[in-house]
Amino acid sequence: MAGQQEVKLHGMWRSPFSRRIETALKLKGIPYDYVHEDLPNKSPDLLKYNPIYKKVPVLVHNGKPIVESQVILEYIDETWPGGYSILPQDCYERAMARFWAKFIDDKCVPAAMKATWGPEHEQEKAFEEVQESLSFLEKGIEGKKFFGGESVGFVDIVGNVIAHWLVTMQEAAEKDMLTKEKHPCLYKWAQEYTGCSVIRDELPPRDILIDFFKARIQASKTSM
Repeated sequence: MAGQQEVKLHGMWRSPFSRRIETALKLKGIPYDYVHEDLPNKSPDLLKYNPIYKKVPVLVHNGKPIVESQVILEYIDETWPGGYSILPQDCYERAMARFWAKFIDDKCVPAAMKATWGPEHEQEKAFEEVQESLSFLEKGIEGKKFFGGESVGFVDIVGNVIAHWLVTMQEAAEKDMLTKEKHPCLYKWAQEYTGCSVIRDELPPRDILIDFFKARIQASKTSM
């Protein structure tokens, strides 16, 4: 797109969803301004740009807000089509990428959260759901470096929540959800993904994230 581009991202340091957008913008080489949000004290701009969900990330492009991380990723890929491609060009592969991305956010993430700090009587069943979901992803990544093939793509970026956040959650909770023994291909993919320079630079510190999750787990026990 020609002309002056004003790109602003409202995000939060520990959010895997806003980190997805930072990764995409950097892979595309798109300059942007970052606005850190304190979610307990949401800014007026965040409430204005995302009045329905009132959460990050929000991408503001030339004054127009786009919300929800997967929607934003597709918007970025379509708005700046030159250079790095996030979604596959093939229609079928693009549809499958959308399917697996939705699977991660709709199935894996809620189950992992419930298994980590949900009601105690629901944690065991949620843990089993996580294992089942990871087994499906294990088959999907088998024989490939990334879900996008030889380069990081849509599913990989959405899968950041598994590669970094889930492994820190399981360490905080002392529950082995993703391990080299159970899911060798997915485990290797997580290491490959988090080892990429662009990705690595956008990840919150592991130790700080573990401390956050430990506090979250303790708080859930106290409230029960």
